[in-house]
Amino acid sequence: MATLSVIAATTFVMPAAAQDVQLQIGPDGIRPVVRDRDRDYDRMRDRGCSPGEARAAARDEGLRRPEVVRVTSRSVTVEGMTRRGPDRITFANRRGCPII
Repeated sequence: MATLSVIAATTFVMPAAAQDVQLQIGPDGIRPVVRDRDRDYDRMRDRGCSPGEARAAARDEGLRRPEVVRVTSRSVTVEGMTRRGPDRITFANRRGCPII
């Protein structure tokens, strides 16, 4: 009975190891591509301030109906309304969206 449970456990574990391999169809034909999840995570971690993150940060700062009006390699500008009227906040285009 114990050997049957060990065999059943190994059959469920083995397909999970092949999830990082993809088949890509292109002009060169079909070829396997092995994804490196650590490299993908590093690339996502190093990205800058996305428009959605900038809108959320602007809401946290008190802007109502925030709208991203300009995105450059160095900054993300968001406009919205405050109690006093229209206002603008500029965030640095890096992780965490710090206010400039």
